Amino acid sequence: MTHLILANTTASMSELKRNPMGTVAAGEGFAVAILNRNEPAFYCIPAKTYEALLDKLEDLELNAIAHSRAGQAVIEVAFDAL
Repeated sequence: MTHLILANTTASMSELKRNPMGTVAAGEGFAVAILNRNEPAFYCIPAKTYEALLDKLEDLELNAIAHSRAGQAVIEVAFDAL
């Protein structure tokens, strides 16, 4: 049976247990597919990559909100009134 692996780097569960930080570093900032019996079990990414991913998702959500509000009436408010 074939499995789609969405990473350029793979490691086994044994390699991850033996050297967790080395396994993450092997991905050079990108995802590392962790395999269990030659099937992808999960993906491991560095903290900075995860933070960037969450920032991008938040930007997409905010853009969707702004797009849904496009065309609505604009209410002008003076800065001092806030």
